[in-house]
Amino acid sequence: MKRRLLLALPGILIVAFAVWRLWPQPPTQAVLTLYGDVDIRDVDMAFRQSGRLLQMLVDEGDRVRPGQLLARLDPQPYAQALAWAQANREQAAAQLLELEHGNRQQDIAQAEQQMQAEKALALNAAGEYKRQLSLKQDGTISAKQLDLAQANQDSTQAAWRAAQQHYHLLVAGARNEDITAARAHLRALQAAQEQAQTALADTSLYAPTAAIVFSRVREPGSMVTPAQAVYVLSVEAPVDVRAYVRESQLTWAQPGRQVWISHDGSSRRYSAHIGFVSPRAEFTPKTVETTDLRTDLVYRLRIHVDRPDAGLRQGMPVTVQLPIDPQAHD
Repeated sequence: MKRRLLLALPGILIVAFAVWRLWPQPPTQAVLTLYGDVDIRDVDMAFRQSGRLLQMLVDEGDRVRPGQLLARLDPQPYAQALAWAQANREQAAAQLLELEHGNRQQDIAQAEQQMQAEKALALNAAGEYKRQLSLKQDGTISAKQLDLAQANQDSTQAAWRAAQQHYHLLVAGARNEDITAARAHLRALQAAQEQAQTALADTSLYAPTAAIVFSRVREPGSMVTPAQAVYVLSVEAPVDVRAYVRESQLTWAQPGRQVWISHDGSSRRYSAHIGFVSPRAEFTPKTVETTDLRTDLVYRLRIHVDRPDAGLRQGMPVTVQLPIDPQAHD
């Protein structure tokens, strides 16, 4: 029996080979291989105000969540500036309220009484001048005495007119122009107070997104200036890959096309899709690994990784496989 099987084995192999060759095989899918690297996405965290660094609350390698407090400046100078701005605004608000409400009735009544008193003095001085004038005509008094009586009449009349004007001003209240100017002054001081509040809030530095602390640049006690980085954050998501294609390959490299990402040291392939194709050609950058001449013109691709993990690190070189058969499905 075994001998018969051994004699029949060559025939079985020949038949199997013939069946494999004649059986319809699915067409091999062509793949365009590109090379690129994972984008580096850093955020330089800096204060918008200057001051002395009071606290640094995270360290290199720490993961931070959106809105997490990272560092603080000494808030005392900004708190004092806010208190000063608030006091100035309150003073301006009180002055505007006084102008809008007009003068107190007590002040108006006092001015009216003063006007009546000045009126009485003026009338008395006018009567005295008339008597002195008649006496002068009779030769009873001298010209000097008449001049004194006239001067007294003129001064009391002027005081009466001044008292009248003061009374009418108090009754009329503030001019519309003065109220408008006071309102504008109050708005300016309100803006100054809001600016001081913003400056005080800026003494706290918060994480804008989920990230890993890549670098801790400063330490507590340091004097920092606006836009001077104290932390560098490495943003974890989204993960993008930068690659380049030649003009002849643009037919396949269209936005939305699915591609596969892989890297050395791992057998895993990551699903991704093309998100952006540069509308402008550029020379092949030195970081691109390609067998073509470096003087070739290429177009930049930005590829979005669908479900990244910690295996894709920023700056890592990767291989991009782009199916070029439009009928194929991944």
